[in-house]
Amino acid sequence: MARELQFKLGDQLYSFSPEKVDRKKIYGWTETLALDDDGNECKLVSVDESGTAIIPKGCIGLGILSQSNEWVDRSSLVAVDDDGNPASLLPSSFSGEIELKETVTIEEFLDYQITTVYELYGSDERPDFIEQISDEIYTFTFNYRDGYEGNQAFILQNEGKAFVLVGAPCEFAFIGLEQAGYLEEVEEDEEFSDELGIDFSMM
Repeated sequence: MARELQFKLGDQLYSFSPEKVDRKKIYGWTETLALDDDGNECKLVSVDESGTAIIPKGCIGLGILSQSNEWVDRSSLVAVDDDGNPASLLPSSFSGEIELKETVTIEEFLDYQITTVYELYGSDERPDFIEQISDEIYTFTFNYRDGYEGNQAFILQNEGKAFVLVGAPCEFAFIGLEQAGYLEEVEEDEEFSDELGIDFSMM
């Protein structure tokens, strides 16, 4: 059974199963297939630094080494905050109620880069939920699983269906001038220009 998100909006509690909206299902996709001269599919491999050993796909993994180059088990790592204190583990959004209280404007919403879109399955069967959302954009912290930092998520409705959009703030760097610039005209030195004058007819 698919996991459900429980939203508390006002005095009502709503439960929906989020289904990821896959771009491939909407727009389709293409694949590039490399073939050899005999029409056989080419397989991606890696080589070592010397270029003599061939490493098949799936035989390379990521590991963590200590400062003394010893292997570190991931389970032994401890997350800390900026002050060096143990970080608090945030529960998954599926493990409790999500109270929808905070809203954002459309301008604030557009300042985020959306990375994942979920359709709340069954929301079209709850017109009261859609009606309460109306044109508002509710926001909350979303954690798919237990973690130390959540992602900003937004709930909005369109054509009788509700969606959860997960994203991160865009970091815009604004560059501007306090006043308009101008180019200063430089007067030409007639004496200097005469010295550089060349009569090409004499060449």
